[in-house]
Amino acid sequence: MTRRARLSPDAVVDAAATIADDSGLEALTLAAVAAALGVRTPSLYAHVGGFDDLRRRLGIRGAQDLERLLGQAAVGRSQRAALTAAAHAYRRYAHEHPGTYAAAQRAPDPADELAVTAAARVVDVLRAVLDGYDVRGEDAVHAIRAIRCGLHGFVALEAAGGFGMPESVDESFARMLEILDAGLRATTPSAAAARARGR
Repeated sequence: MTRRARLSPDAVVDAAATIADDSGLEALTLAAVAAALGVRTPSLYAHVGGFDDLRRRLGIRGAQDLERLLGQAAVGRSQRAALTAAAHAYRRYAHEHPGTYAAAQRAPDPADELAVTAAARVVDVLRAVLDGYDVRGEDAVHAIRAIRCGLHGFVALEAAGGFGMPESVDESFARMLEILDAGLRATTPSAAAARARGR
């Protein structure tokens, strides 16, 4: 069987993920994917709809990976244990698959049902973690944004070499999670009621 005969949308995305993870998302081109697969660039159009579609598919792959890994990490745990396990899974994925992770950070086109669903399922895992803190509704939306900002900001700075001081980066990550946990505990309905009684 020839290399060309084994081409499929998944094989093309696999090659794209390898290039993006090894060399950075900015290195991803159709020509690079074609070279990695041993085919001419026009051959790819039978499997993906061009470069934008390839990026879209890679982003969906990253979101699906994150949803699966975060869900596996958090299952059976609650509150701080769930938050910590999910956060470490998130950081590990960003380390091991930096290009695919980066592709997953772009907000999907609202008309792209598959991409919207993949992104929403990552959010659903975080929402389930927040259920353990009894943080729901509008409060959960704000909390999810805070968690995402913390995790993405940390891994992005780490990837860019932004932590130059000698203190342990792992310790900094652990302390950030302590802060997030404390903040979430402070926003529970019982904590809010206690603050109201103290006024």
